[in-house]
Amino acid sequence: MTPVTAVDAVRRSEATLTVRRPDGSVCADTDVLVAQVRHDFAFGNIGFDFVGPAGEEQGAARENVFGGAGPEAAEQLEDLWLEVFNTATLPFYWAGFEPVEGHPDTRRLQATAAWFRDRGVSVKGHPLVWHTLAPDWLRGYSATEVEEVVRLRVRREVTAFAGLVDTWDAINEVVIMPVFANEERQNAITALCRRIGRIPTIRLAFEEARRANPGTTLVLNDFNLSTAYECLIEGVLEAGVRVDAIGLQSHMHQGYWGEERTLEVLERFARYGLPLHWTETTLVSGDLMPPEIVDLNDHQVDSWPSTPEGEERQADEVVRHYRTLLAHPSVQAVTYWGLTDRGAWLGAPAGLVRADGSPKPAYVALRGLVKGDWWLDPTRLRTDGEGRVTVAGWAGDYSVSVGDRSATWQLRPDAPTPVVTLT
Repeated sequence: MTPVTAVDAVRRSEATLTVRRPDGSVCADTDVLVAQVRHDFAFGNIGFDFVGPAGEEQGAARENVFGGAGPEAAEQLEDLWLEVFNTATLPFYWAGFEPVEGHPDTRRLQATAAWFRDRGVSVKGHPLVWHTLAPDWLRGYSATEVEEVVRLRVRREVTAFAGLVDTWDAINEVVIMPVFANEERQNAITALCRRIGRIPTIRLAFEEARRANPGTTLVLNDFNLSTAYECLIEGVLEAGVRVDAIGLQSHMHQGYWGEERTLEVLERFARYGLPLHWTETTLVSGDLMPPEIVDLNDHQVDSWPSTPEGEERQADEVVRHYRTLLAHPSVQAVTYWGLTDRGAWLGAPAGLVRADGSPKPAYVALRGLVKGDWWLDPTRLRTDGEGRVTVAGWAGDYSVSVGDRSATWQLRPDAPTPVVTLT
């Protein structure tokens, strides 16, 4: 008998399914084939590699300002991406999305979102408000005008992508936002946040997005997981701002945090009673970034290769990290930040796939969890005299078939006992 793991204890449940024929009679004492079709849990990755190719873009593609492989790599990566992941994060960095005022990249991102949707993938937008990649042209407005332009930006994107992108990082990295200093260029959103305060800036992003699409899921996202973020969350909730999920980043370029630290972070942020989205996670398969680096962006090297030893370490750490996260009931989504080393953030060998398109051991290991240990392959079961059969698995979409007739159904712990009719 296979032992029940900590992850299964949280994620696995049973449902007793009643199977009927098209005429309404039950399929009594009948062999049926049951298979999982999709996970409910959001196994995410960035979809930057497919912006442009997904819309069959011709000619020169607009640069994705925060990375991703070139258009020529998309076909090679498509099957690898879709085999493991069911949730894509698309780039809405304002400086890249609208480098020229009044000319947003709406159509190309809509085409990409539709491409993912047509393949059964949910889509998330990242981010609506962020200081680091605010467009330079925004600095030409007065302080009060900037606030209105930001409001218009949030409403425009959420409205234009409703039905395609229904989850957003509404605002990104607010802990540092009003004190962010960049000697090379100042940005208007830092100035806005400094003028009106963190919580009013968060309220602006969330309330404008909610008005544009009341059904959207809005995430408060940050890399700063100190008590400063906890205080900010408490202030936001006390102010009555409705937050749907708390976003937590873990770019582990300096080494895997380990189970103890990860669990400590989970417990601290789970106490707010909101779903936790692990929005950005990476583990490198080469040399680790030196521990004395405070801002990861400051680490600049000519070459940062993946190594055999690093790849074995990365595979082990990916499995440990995902098992730790998914064993916690508050975790609703985990997004790995990059499928491939091509175009990876900071040039780090953090992808699950090498630059040449070959899977690393970490990819194989993660696929083994998502589509192996945590997945129900086609399984033959037999109904009882009343057409009932008990199915055990993770929450998600399933199929059941008898001969050439089939039906789809959903296994969810709190859902009513499913009754399906074959067609």
